[in-house]
Amino acid sequence: MKVAISIGDLNGIGIQLALQNHKEVSKTVKPIYCIDQAMLEQAADELGLSVPNDFQTIENIAPFFEIEPGSVSKESGTYAYASFVKAVDLAREKRVDAICTLPIHKKAWELAGVKYKGHTDALRDFFDAEAIMMLGCPKMYVALFTEHIPLREVADSINEKDLTRFLIDFFHTAKPQKTVAVLGLNPHAGDNGVLGNEEQIIQKAIDNATYILKQEKPTLYPLSSTFFSSPLVPDVAFTPNVRKHYTHYVAMYHDQGLAPLKALYFDEGINVSLNLPILRTSVDHGTAFDIAYKGIELNNQSYLNAIKYITKNLKLDQIKK
Repeated sequence: MKVAISIGDLNGIGIQLALQNHKEVSKTVKPIYCIDQAMLEQAADELGLSVPNDFQTIENIAPFFEIEPGSVSKESGTYAYASFVKAVDLAREKRVDAICTLPIHKKAWELAGVKYKGHTDALRDFFDAEAIMMLGCPKMYVALFTEHIPLREVADSINEKDLTRFLIDFFHTAKPQKTVAVLGLNPHAGDNGVLGNEEQIIQKAIDNATYILKQEKPTLYPLSSTFFSSPLVPDVAFTPNVRKHYTHYVAMYHDQGLAPLKALYFDEGINVSLNLPILRTSVDHGTAFDIAYKGIELNNQSYLNAIKYITKNLKLDQIKK
């Protein structure tokens, strides 16, 4: 299995993760790192790390620049985006089986003139597909209906048509083994309209998606199947007594789903892009500019879990074939 690793923002911790975990990652996949040899050597020297002999790189990613640990810069944003595009191209051309992205800095992308707010936005455009952002670990995955938008825009973004499509796509691509927990938007899930009526829209989308899924494959999805919960009260949806019934959640907005997820499983979580023609995973943390290149031991679990997700799903696909 070949996996392209986009190196992320070189002023951050991504390259340290790549170098320090290369031996472990190479036990299950053949990583191809989207970084020039000159930039790799500069970063390794700055970190005081040696470069493994089998650390495969790719030349002509982007212009050489001087690494400035912990700094937001146009140059690092340009390089991070070019590394990501190269990884996607390798997957599109079937030269790798999947891609794993190391953390970028959104402001650095903006300074570099990149029009996307992040990897998922770009992937939607690259493949003209409704990519779904799912984060978490096997104990709990959370998919986000709305992502990086201002909170004031969330309520107006919830509509029956788009949420119906989202739920169907999520069920097909996440392949949950239990009922999916769908969160309401308002406190108390609206309290029957007293605190808001968005839950009525959410329930209609749930009903639509359930009907369509049962019509698609009635032998696999019997009429008794419960695909989705009714809109759950958000402030109790992640309590132990409720959480034990679910492995997959759909949140209406970013912090609604990610605040509890990261409180519970921050070190273990990964980011997965569903509903795309390629398999893409990522770490579920940022560039950590505050500790970059300072010789501080990193927590590697998110990166290793992102690779583990790839190997598990590629093996499942091979079995199906």
